[in-house]
Order: sequence, then C-alpha cells, then structure tokens
Amino acid sequence: MVLIGSNRDLRIDFFRGVALWWIFMDHIPDNWVAQFSLRNFALCDATEIFVLLAGYAAGLAYGRSMDRHGWLFAGADVLRRAWVLYVAHIFLFVVFSAQVSYSATALDRSEYLDEIHLDVLAEAPYRAMLEALFLTFQPAYLNILPMYVALLAMFALVMPLLRVPLLLFSLSFAVYTWVRITGYNFPSWTGGGWYFNPVAWQLLFVIGSILAYAPPRLPVRPVLIDVVSVLVVVVGISLLWLVWPYPEITSQLSAGAARILLSVDKEGLHPMRLLSILALAWLVSRTVSAHAAWLRRWFARPVVLCGQHSLPVFCAGIFLSFLGRLVMEERADWAVQAGVNIAGIAAMVAVGALAAWYRQKGRVSRAMLPDLPKSGNAGVI
Repeated sequence: MVLIGSNRDLRIDFFRGVALWWIFMDHIPDNWVAQFSLRNFALCDATEIFVLLAGYAAGLAYGRSMDRHGWLFAGADVLRRAWVLYVAHIFLFVVFSAQVSYSATALDRSEYLDEIHLDVLAEAPYRAMLEALFLTFQPAYLNILPMYVALLAMFALVMPLLRVPLLLFSLSFAVYTWVRITGYNFPSWTGGGWYFNPVAWQLLFVIGSILAYAPPRLPVRPVLIDVVSVLVVVVGISLLWLVWPYPEITSQLSAGAARILLSVDKEGLHPMRLLSILALAWLVSRTVSAHAAWLRRWFARPVVLCGQHSLPVFCAGIFLSFLGRLVMEERADWAVQAGVNIAGIAAMVAVGALAAWYRQKGRVSRAMLPDLPKSGNAGVI
C-alpha cells in the first residue's frame, strides 16, 4: 500500500526511504552491505539527505499553510509536529536503552553500554532519565530526532521570512558562519555539546525549505553548475579513496593543508559536507524528473513506502540494527549478513505498510464522519 498523491513529488519519498535503509545498514558494525551506502562515495551521508528533505517538506507543507491561514496557524502545526517527534524520541530512548541494557546483561557484554554511551544510565539512572527528557543526554544512535525537534522549533520562529528568501538565507548563513568560528553548541550532560549541532545544521534545513517555498530561477547556463557539482563529488571521492586511507600523503603536506583535509567534521556540518549534499541534490534534480515513471513502478514502491512513513520506519530501524548486530556477532558469514539486511529491510517495509494502512483507515473514518476536524501532515521525518 503506497499513498501516491497526484501532486506529490515522489523523489522526496524515494530518497528519504533510501536514506532510512542506509541508516539501518550503517548502524550495524562490520556490515559489508554498508559499503554501498552514500558515506563511502561522498562527503555526506543519510543524515544530510534527511535534513535537506525535511526542510524541503516543511517549506512545502507549512509554507502553503502559512499562506492560507497565517503564521500563527502554521507555526502551531510545526510545533505540534515537533512535539510528536519529541514523544517518539522519548519512547525510542526508553525502549532502545532497555534493549541494549538487557543485551549487555544477558550476554555479559558491558562494552555495549560504553559504545552506546549508556554507561552513565547505570551510574546515575534518575539523573540520566531527567537529562534525556531535556534532550541533554543523547546516547549513540539517538541523536537524530533531538536535532529535528530543535530544527522545527527554530523553523516555527523564522517561517515568515520564507517570503523574503534572500534575507532568510543570509541570516541562516550568518548564524552558521558564527557557529563554525566560535564552536557554539547546545549543552550536553555528558559534555561536548550535541552530536548534531542544530545551530549549524539549521542552514541545510533552511536551504531545503527555501527551495520548496520559493525555488530560485534556473541560471541561464545550468551546465556550469553541473560541472561544479561533478567536481565537488569527484573531490569527495578522491579524499575518501585516495587521500584519507593513506596517512603518508597528508604527512607530506603543510600543517595547514593537512588540518583542512582531516577536519571535515560531521557534528557541525563542515562546509565540504554541505557542498557535497547540495551538489548531489543538484545533480539528482537534473537527472531525475519529479514525474519519472519508474518512481511509481513496483520495485520503487517499498522504498517510497518507507519514505512516506519515515518516523515509525526510522524508529523500527534503530531497534532492528542492534538486533542485526547481535545476530552477526554470533556468525558473520555472507549468508547471515545477507539475511540480516534483507530481513531488516523487509521488517521496515512492513512497518511502513502498517503505518500506511492506519493512515488510510483514518482517512476513511474522516470521510464517514465529516464533522471531524482535519489536519495536514507535512511528513517531516
């Protein structure tokens, strides 16, 4: 079951679904299938895809809502969505913490707690639960949803500036530059700030929202941007395959040049990662039409289905990735690895199908009871 609207851009759903599959695969250590995920071919990964597409979906849905009903109405919808994500994160935190803690105890593998950063939960459980509620305690794998909550909260405040896209971009870029210079970040209970710094990542979210709400005109010569985008991708592949695997290369460079090449951080959305995802987005938009027939073919439907119901699929993927790790630690031959990846993706598709069924069921119920209030859903993760 796939909810395909006549005016829906299925590219958003498809690539968000692909990103969900990559997140699942990347979270399983020593997973050979993960060698084919984006992080091995570009200076960005599924997180950049998610944030860019989340901003695009927010600008498209909430921007239209703002035009029809005003800022207060649309801003309330954004904050309601942020609340849904917050509740989902708390649920995910509780269940995932129980999953990891039980596995560490039952299998006598205390290193699980250290790797997932749940050791403090055993040392100070009451304080850890409180800090989790304030989003200042974020174990590994559980730092994406807090960033989205913060991004939506910030977006609710600046949404009117979508009508002045150049001003919004300038302010967002200025804040990003200030963060990159000063290193400012939201505080974290365990120190070091949030893993994904929302004050830096907001730039990518804002770019996505502007592209949806007020798309700029194509340049007269888009081929020039094509060439630059290809060069950005090639530089990224060169760093990943030819420079970083061989330390002797960087040792022959000056200290400044080596520092630049080796400091492409993910936490603060390094400019090279930002350029990489924007270059890939441009190339995809140039080569994949919004009306491409293959997006509606049977082989694309499972991916689209996951992308259209990304929140429950994402949460399920976190649980499934740790289960896959447990299985592969017992036996890691190619047959087991293939089975873990296939079974995990199939389970994620099943979760998406169940979510689609419930959404369809809700629409039928509303059609039978026309007096019920109807509300939109931007599908931001």
